[in-house]
Amino acid sequence: MPVSDTLTPTGPAHRGERPARVATRRRLLMCRPRHYDVTYSINPWMSPGRGTDGALALRQWERLRDLYVELGHSVEEIEPVEDLPDMVFAANGATVVDGKVLGARFRHAERTAEGPAYLRWFQERGYQDVLWPQHVNEGEGDFLTVGRRILAGTGFRTDIRSHAEAQEFFGLPVTSLTLVDPRHYHLDTALAVLSDDEIMYYPEAFTPGSRAVLRTLFPNAVIASAEDAAVFGLNAFSDGRHVLLPSAAKGLRAQLRAHGFEPVGVELTELLKAGGSVKCCTLELRDR
Repeated sequence: MPVSDTLTPTGPAHRGERPARVATRRRLLMCRPRHYDVTYSINPWMSPGRGTDGALALRQWERLRDLYVELGHSVEEIEPVEDLPDMVFAANGATVVDGKVLGARFRHAERTAEGPAYLRWFQERGYQDVLWPQHVNEGEGDFLTVGRRILAGTGFRTDIRSHAEAQEFFGLPVTSLTLVDPRHYHLDTALAVLSDDEIMYYPEAFTPGSRAVLRTLFPNAVIASAEDAAVFGLNAFSDGRHVLLPSAAKGLRAQLRAHGFEPVGVELTELLKAGGSVKCCTLELRDR
C-alpha cells in the first residue's frame, strides 16, 4: 500500500483556534446533464424504474454552476456525449494536479467511454503531461488532494494498484483508505477536503485501520453524522472559505459555521438519484 511517509497530524493544534478563512479562486470543469437519466444500476442509489426529471436536473446543475461563478471561480464545460448519462459527474473523469492529468479507467462497462472522452478534452487543450492509466481509477471520485498529499479510496471502484500508479505519476504521497459501505462507493461520498490540512468525513464508511489513519492525520476533522452522510452531505466542494454541500445536511452546515467556514446549501436532488451531488459534478483543474 503506497503510504510512503510519516503520518504527521495536520491542522490547528487546538480545536478552539479558528483560522481566518480565505477563499481561493479555482478553475473547474463541469458537464451539462443534457443526456442525464438513470437507465442502469451500478450503485445502491440508482433505480431505473424510479424515473428522473431531466429539466429539473438541468436547473439544479445550472444553479450549482452559477454559484461557482458568483463566488469568483472559473468554470469550463465539456460537451456531453449521448448515451453517457453519468458524464455529468465530471469529478470521475480525471485527476489533475500540477497540470498533470491522470485519466480515468472505469470499472463498469456502462461508463468506460467517459474516460477517453475526458482525456480527449485535455489533449485538445494542450495538456502535455497526460497518462492513460493501467489500473482502474475513477478520478476525483477516489483521489482527493489535500495540500501536497493525495487521499485515495478503494474497496468498490478504484483498484488499489492505481494508488501506486498515481504516486509515481504525480510524485506526491498517496494514502490509501478502504471503503466498506456500498452507499459510499467513492471516497468523495464519505470524505470532503475543506482546506490544505482539514477534512470532514463519515467514519463508519471506512475500515478500522483507515479510520485510525484519518484520526492520526486529521485529529480535528469535522465528523459527519449518519443522517448527514445519508443525504450526501460529504459530497461537497470547498474553496477554503465557502463550502457548497447539499442543503439537507443541516448538521454539517452547523459544524462548518462553528469552524469558521461559510456553508452554502445546494439542491441536487435529481442527481442524487444516480448517486451524485456537488463534488461529483465538479472536477478541479489544478494547473499549478
